[in-house]
Amino acid sequence: MGNTKDDIRRMVEEEDVEFIRLQFTDIYGQLKNMAITASQLERALDNKCTFNGSAVEGFSPDEEELYLHPDLDTFTIFPWRPQNGKVARLICDVYRADGEPYEGDPRYVLKKAIARAQDLGYSLEVGLACEFFLFHTDENTMPTTNTHEKAGYFDISPLDFGENARRDIVLTLEEMGFIVESSHHEAAPAQHEIDFRHSDALRAADDFATFRMVVKTIAKRHGLHATFMPKPKADEPGSGLHVHMALYKDGANAFYDSADANALSTVGYEFLAGILSHSRGMTLTCNPLVNSYKRLIAGAEAPALVAWSSKRRCAQLRVKKSEEVGVRLALRSPDPSANPYLVIAQSLMAGLEGITKQAKAPEEYNALCTEEKEKACLLPTTLLEAVNELKQDAFIREVLGKHISEEYLRTKTLEWKEYTSRVSEWEIEKYLLKY
Repeated sequence: MGNTKDDIRRMVEEEDVEFIRLQFTDIYGQLKNMAITASQLERALDNKCTFNGSAVEGFSPDEEELYLHPDLDTFTIFPWRPQNGKVARLICDVYRADGEPYEGDPRYVLKKAIARAQDLGYSLEVGLACEFFLFHTDENTMPTTNTHEKAGYFDISPLDFGENARRDIVLTLEEMGFIVESSHHEAAPAQHEIDFRHSDALRAADDFATFRMVVKTIAKRHGLHATFMPKPKADEPGSGLHVHMALYKDGANAFYDSADANALSTVGYEFLAGILSHSRGMTLTCNPLVNSYKRLIAGAEAPALVAWSSKRRCAQLRVKKSEEVGVRLALRSPDPSANPYLVIAQSLMAGLEGITKQAKAPEEYNALCTEEKEKACLLPTTLLEAVNELKQDAFIREVLGKHISEEYLRTKTLEWKEYTSRVSEWEIEKYLLKY
């Protein structure tokens, strides 16, 4: 059983909570909130708190009043705020005045996908593994891409300058109820990774939206800037968001078959095939920035191939055996700038389509990652190419809904045009003297 309104009232009173942040994300995954005092809790519990939809990028273009409906199970107290007069949060669903869910709410998109899975007798569990950088700030506390450390994969202090910050991030997350499986220094200097235990799909997305806020908050307390930018330094590896998935039916992992060489069931292969068939159409929301495509380079470690493998990290999907869950699929192409609700919703719906259509999986990719395959097997290489792929994928546009898909196509086309009109430092260095 989840929290009731009485549970929330009791916790607010017993924990001396003075402020409650009513949180939601815009369509791009940016966390937003409205803060209320404890005296206004009843209004929030009665779904009466509203905001102007046109004030949130990607939401209603009209000045429409939208309503916040708190999910009572997401009540959490922020450990870094004052211990007297504490601050808590509730993640909210966004509704219209007529009581209908707002189609521009990414959480609603994921809840629809979860409902579709339930109709077919399935539930999805997701474990997220996220990479990010901790850089120095300048004398004005503004972010830089500077770091003095030289640490690499799995290094420890004193090589790892960010170890104390990462430890505090993990302890804060655990105090908030997160289950962190592991954390470590990644391959690039100042790059870190935190991995979460698998949970139901909605909680995984909620947790990741909160995770980015926690990481930035705790990093700032250490005088550092945390960035989820996919590729902040040209000569270093980029950061990924790996989505580990296991589909359950009647309490058992529907992906698992001990008789298969990869321990993957027929359902697992069909789910895998469904995702691969829509990989290119999904890329715009899985990799939503111009900078995302500096990471997705064929021949590099980041997965640029529309393929699956049990061995090769350059394949977009990996089949991974697990003692705990039997087997899981790891989607490795998304990056941490993505909206987690949309990434998980698309993956789930594409996989379910593969099951319902009994899609046949392509052969496993086992070549070395330095060997490029033909262009047809690559993910989009630019933001504009990803825009065009979404235009051609009616199924993914339907999953996202008309409002979100059209907003992504419009705003990301503008973002690409803005990028191509800028003169870069590389161009100045390359051409100014010579020509």
